[in-house]
Amino acid sequence: MTNVSGTSQKVVNRRKLFELGEAALEQAGWRVERIQGIGKSSVRRIVKGDERYTVSIRTTQDTWIAFPRNEADSGWGTLEDVDYVVAVTVDDRDDPKEGLAYMVDGDEMRERFDRAYRARLDAGHTIPTGRGVWVSMFIAEDPNAASSVGGGIALGREPLLTMRLDGQPEDHATDATPPVPSAQYEAPLTIADAKHRLAQSLGVDPEKVKIVIEA
Repeated sequence: MTNVSGTSQKVVNRRKLFELGEAALEQAGWRVERIQGIGKSSVRRIVKGDERYTVSIRTTQDTWIAFPRNEADSGWGTLEDVDYVVAVTVDDRDDPKEGLAYMVDGDEMRERFDRAYRARLDAGHTIPTGRGVWVSMFIAEDPNAASSVGGGIALGREPLLTMRLDGQPEDHATDATPPVPSAQYEAPLTIADAKHRLAQSLGVDPEKVKIVIEA
């Protein structure tokens, strides 16, 4: 998982991505409100006429989003209580130029994370209570790869709003085909990428992963 406080630029990008999520909702006609008494900083209420929903705005700088299991391991922290998730991702984890905001129904997101959790457990992974389970925005599901189950959240889905990280909006609402950043996964897999993806699958720090290659 990306250390979102690792550099000053990552801190700035994290703020920009969250603001992009709010802007995407407002552009779609929603009034975005903070919810008093809720300590979860990502949760907002959205209002449009008589419609009122609770949303969680999740940001990612490595194109994977996470939710933790609750303490009782009976459901999901935050995700269990929202009607929608606004997932805001960068277009490329190594060289981000744009942020893209996707609005996903809460039931769909819970179903994806439930399948991801079961697939990892069935594969023998250990997932401590409170540890985030990570699901990819752009990698399609592969039945032979437990880490991919639940993924592909953005595939075939049009973003509510796209914005260059230099602050200029790019509204793709009328585009026939949404921009789907996939180039970073078509390039040869590096050792660093392999460690990162293994660490996400196993729920450990990437520094704990050691890869040995024998010719």
